[in-house]
Amino acid sequence: MPVPAESSTRPAAPAFREALGFWWKLGWISFGGPAGQIAIMHREVVERRRWLSEDHFLHALNFCMLLPGPEAQQLAVYLGWRLHGARGGIAAGSLFVLPSVFILFALSWLYMAGGEVVWIGGLFYGLTAAVLAIVAGAVKRIGSKALKTPALWGIAGAAFAAIFFLQVSFLWIVAAAALLGLAGGRWLPRQFPGGQGRGEPAAGAGEAESCVVLPAAPRASLARTLRISGVCLALWWMPVLVAGLLTDWQGIQFREGLFFSKAALVTIGGAYAVLPYVAQMAVNHYGWLGQGQMMAGLGLAETTPGPLIMVLQFVGFVAAWRNPGNLPPLGAAALGALMTTWVTFLPSFLFVFLGAPHVEGLRRRPALGSVLTAITAAVVGVILNLAIWFGLHAIHPAEGRYDLFVAGVGLAAWLAMERFKLGVIPVLGVCGALGVLWRLL
Repeated sequence: MPVPAESSTRPAAPAFREALGFWWKLGWISFGGPAGQIAIMHREVVERRRWLSEDHFLHALNFCMLLPGPEAQQLAVYLGWRLHGARGGIAAGSLFVLPSVFILFALSWLYMAGGEVVWIGGLFYGLTAAVLAIVAGAVKRIGSKALKTPALWGIAGAAFAAIFFLQVSFLWIVAAAALLGLAGGRWLPRQFPGGQGRGEPAAGAGEAESCVVLPAAPRASLARTLRISGVCLALWWMPVLVAGLLTDWQGIQFREGLFFSKAALVTIGGAYAVLPYVAQMAVNHYGWLGQGQMMAGLGLAETTPGPLIMVLQFVGFVAAWRNPGNLPPLGAAALGALMTTWVTFLPSFLFVFLGAPHVEGLRRRPALGSVLTAITAAVVGVILNLAIWFGLHAIHPAEGRYDLFVAGVGLAAWLAMERFKLGVIPVLGVCGALGVLWRLL
């Protein structure tokens, strides 16, 4: 069993094989969209295993939330990279997604072939309650550690109000928080504590002293940038170009590769930002699938492990199934799903590998500490928004109806983890079993 977070004994750095086992397990238990997945990673990586300090984790999260694409998968890539370099980032980002690729592919086939998935729905129904508890616990713990002054509480509250009530872009929220941190660090330094040498274990560093000693992060350089860009861009576009050449640039797989590559570049804010755009284009502009099919895919993606943005794989599957060309529907759908998943997630590796060394360098510059502290406070407000969004959809799924099962089981799961310190895996198992029993009975 991992050493409790309260212990001051520093754990040994994880071997690559140990980390592989963890990322594989994470891919199977990462329910609940970005809020749930960030909560699980925080609980496992920061609190139980202590591979990273709280401060380091939050700064990694700040960076990933600024990138286009799925922030939870990008966070996994960053954490894996920080522990074991490029191979660690590739393993973490791939294994985080791989289980959901197989699960959603099977569910997509059952959906299009008219199969029955009621019992699977019962399992995921129960898991929704567990994720609700995990998210609530993470918001409480992250907020209590990141919001240390009244000014930071104010920034978090303002960020939440701006994104929840006014739908202000996350980029504007971060920009405003950065300006407040810059001014606050100069005029009100006690309200915006910056810290020194952020995230690296050092003598007297408090929390960081009980964390793993990380290897030195690689430094950014022009040669490194060109090498990573060349490899990632070649891997990204090669399947798209091959699909275009084989279908005279008219095949559904080539068009999906272009469209979802564009979506990966222009959508900041993760799945919640990309879904309205994809729904509008796939349903109304291209006519690849109907509105009902889009909602069904969203439901399947919300109740399976992995990023919520996996719904794009369902869109790619259904679009190719309905427009198979010269291929059998299932064969066309399989290629469409693979193409969509490839161009959706591969850019994350490019963005993280290019930007992470710069973020590590910024974290060690005390002059920017107050800015990063203010941005972290704003991110807490954004995480609260994600948690409430997920909670509202879980407890109040339809107008005029409240789901008392999810609310009751979620409360019990929260008490089990917070009061009795029960682990994530037992909670997920019990809640999933209760969901199946509830649906069967």
